Amino acid sequence: MTVTELINKHNKTAFSFEILPPLKGNSIEKVYKIVDKLIEFEPQYINITTHHSEYLDKEMPDGMVKRVNVRKRPGSVAIAAALQNRYKVAAIPHVICKGFTQEETEYALIDLDFLNVHNLLLLRGDAKKLQSDQLSGNTNEYATDLQQQVNRFNEGIDMYGLPFDQPSAPFSYGMACYPEVHEDAPDLESDLRYMKMKAEQGAEYFVTQMFFDNEKYYSFVERCRQEGITQPIIPGVKPIVLMNQLTVLPKIFRSSIPEALEKELLKCKTDDEAKEVGIEWGITQCRDLIAHGVPSLHFYSLMATESVRRIAKEIY
Repeated sequence: MTVTELINKHNKTAFSFEILPPLKGNSIEKVYKIVDKLIEFEPQYINITTHHSEYLDKEMPDGMVKRVNVRKRPGSVAIAAALQNRYKVAAIPHVICKGFTQEETEYALIDLDFLNVHNLLLLRGDAKKLQSDQLSGNTNEYATDLQQQVNRFNEGIDMYGLPFDQPSAPFSYGMACYPEVHEDAPDLESDLRYMKMKAEQGAEYFVTQMFFDNEKYYSFVERCRQEGITQPIIPGVKPIVLMNQLTVLPKIFRSSIPEALEKELLKCKTDDEAKEVGIEWGITQCRDLIAHGVPSLHFYSLMATESVRRIAKEIY
């Protein structure tokens, strides 16, 4: 089933969450332990992030330092298949532009088709840590370019425009959206134009960047509807777990912190206190979103698995 089908068949607000693949050399058991804590809430799907390689200075056995290109978190394709097989829940790997060539993307799609994983989340990805040689060549510059490659693959056309066998089932995909405007967009109007392009080219749903002020989400959804964007817009929720996230999250994700939340976080003396504030805010935020009839809640659970579990326990 596609994500929209899973959401539509569910008789209450759907639940989903996002996980990271383990660091290179670590066991997939770490992933299973996270899923085991949240599976009781009947997630309709689980997202798996994808990470490009990075250049690192690594000390070699002879003591010399060598610059190497390392992919710290490999295995998104395999983990998606493993989760789908183990938990019988739809697994959705992220497919990103930055740091991957069109050829690498095509091979990932072939592997996913073989593994019967046909739900994707298409993203541009973060280019900040990439070197110039990783940004050149036969790559997809924007998420809409990646979207076109997936669409052609579904039609049985490879990256060179040559025909080949269509996948055993077409890939269905969602894409990202930004209630508080993408970092590279000059304004909301420009952001909405690209979002509408994604919708017209086949995005079946959208997942928002994290936000903490529900009014910004409601206003954003209303603007989308006015622009003729009819796809489900799934709110992304991130429980705060550290005191420094008060300043870090707005800088990295352009997610503003409401004054009421800021006041409570400023009272905190420890990260444990900040975590409790984040849980209480998350419960209140999610209850309000559910009351407004959102189709699903998607949790960004990095470093926050226990917080997500406690929030879900209160609202599901």
